Amino acid sequence: MSQLMDKAKTFLAEKVANTKTPEAAVKNVDLKNVSRECVEYKAEVSVTNPYSTPIPICEITYVLKSAGRQIASGTIPDPGSLKGSDVTMLDVPVKVPYGILFSLAKDIGADWDIDYELELGLIIDLPLIGNITIPLSQKGEIKLPTFSDFFA
Repeated sequence: MSQLMDKAKTFLAEKVANTKTPEAAVKNVDLKNVSRECVEYKAEVSVTNPYSTPIPICEITYVLKSAGRQIASGTIPDPGSLKGSDVTMLDVPVKVPYGILFSLAKDIGADWDIDYELELGLIIDLPLIGNITIPLSQKGEIKLPTFSDFFA
């Protein structure tokens, strides 16, 4: 009986390990909005669902770092679902207060941009398996708004 249980556990472990999971990639990080309180950036995330049925997204977590420091973080609860057998584009808004931007003056002063690292966690609910997190990370530069952006 124990041999049968061991074989069943091994079979199940192999099936779960070989199960296809959705794949995601950060496509772009760009300026979305400028207000008196903060600068809002938008991260565009492309997620491919290999299954024919929609998959619910539980939440998206994000951390934006610059010069080795965390400048923004947050969670987006229940952002929707992934389309079945299709690519879903998600917009992740990231708000950065001006006070933090001023503390990065050395980096900003050199070229009027922020060298950043964006870490995202896309938490989805796969049937029979449960919640899984798809980790994403991207490094790049974000241009800061100029005075003309305030009046546009």
